[in-house]
Formats: sequence, C-alpha cells, structure tokens
Amino acid sequence: MQGAIVRSLGRVEYEATWRAMQAFTAQRDADTPDELWLLEHPPVYTQGQAGKPEHLIAETAIPVVPIDRGGQITYHGPGQLVAYVLVDLRRRGYGIRELVTRMEQAVIDLLAAHGVAAKRLPGAPGVYVAGAKIAALGLRVKHGCTYHGLAFNVDMDLAPFAAINPCGYPGMNVTQCRDLGLKWSMAEAERALTDTLQRNIYS
Repeated sequence: MQGAIVRSLGRVEYEATWRAMQAFTAQRDADTPDELWLLEHPPVYTQGQAGKPEHLIAETAIPVVPIDRGGQITYHGPGQLVAYVLVDLRRRGYGIRELVTRMEQAVIDLLAAHGVAAKRLPGAPGVYVAGAKIAALGLRVKHGCTYHGLAFNVDMDLAPFAAINPCGYPGMNVTQCRDLGLKWSMAEAERALTDTLQRNIYS
C-alpha cells in the first residue's frame, strides 16, 4: 500500500487550513491517496468540540477558534511543527485508537533516536517527556477518514501555554525539543517527523 502524499505548506493561517482539510475529506473517494500536511501556524488557540471555556485561564490577545476535532484547548504558534494526517482508515484497516497509538509512537521513536525518552500517559493522549507534554494530538473522523493531527513543540515561545490548561489538564507542564538539547531547525524537524510518521501510519 502506498504511503502518503506529503505537502510542506510553511506558515499558514489556521482557519484556512482547517477549511482546506474539511474540503479535502469531503471530496475524497476510495481511490484518493492519503496525505500528510506539515506546517506552522501563527499564534492561535484552538478549542475542541467538547472544550470547556474555563480552560482558558487568562485573557490574551491571541484568538480562540472553536473547531471540530476532539479534545480541549491547545495552542499553536511559530516554532511548533504541525502534522495533519489525512488517512482513510477503512483502506488502512485499523481504527482511530490505533491511529492515535501510531501517531504517538512516531514521536516516541523520533525522540528515542536522539536520546530522549518519551512516553504516553494513561488517559491523556499525546507524548510526554518527564511528565511534560511535547506533542498534542486531536483528530476528527468523517466517513471513515481523518483530519487534524498532531502538534510537536520544536523551538517556540511556550509562554502562551500559561494562559490555558493544556488539553484540559490544570498545571500540565509543556516542553520542547530545544529545551531537551535537540537544536533542530524547523526543516530538520519536518524531515525527521515526516519519515517516522510515514513508517508508523502509512506503511
């Protein structure tokens, strides 16, 4: 089975990208190849379908966009690598929970290859290093096909996370590659994450 078509989109506005994912998913058919979109967003908070407003705990000038993925509130900004996984689960032959596991494993594998021990936390989707979140996950499934994906903190300003309970967890610490000694450029991180996502999800 073929891997995904990879699109490197650079820094793009959140809402336009979200609408493009919805449109892609709505028009795809059984023969449409899966895609993997790699990008950054300007500063934005996104609030999942079950999101509770009280998880925004401080006023900021950063916009909050209610969206159609699962999960609570999270932050996207420059220096965070976002990977949107557009997967036909029916064709791949596995379900949403396995996809989440495969996405988490892709990040765990990537970090392990560079000497950083990362793991899952029960009941809290994402990837963690010493209890601090380095990657957040949120997905939507429509007609057996997914959109949204994961956000991987590479080299960013983490201060906006202080205004939220990340993914709905009060006091949740966040971390990033730079603070763990992995001084990657965004292009280097994108190449590495693309490779491990292709192996874990699309192969």
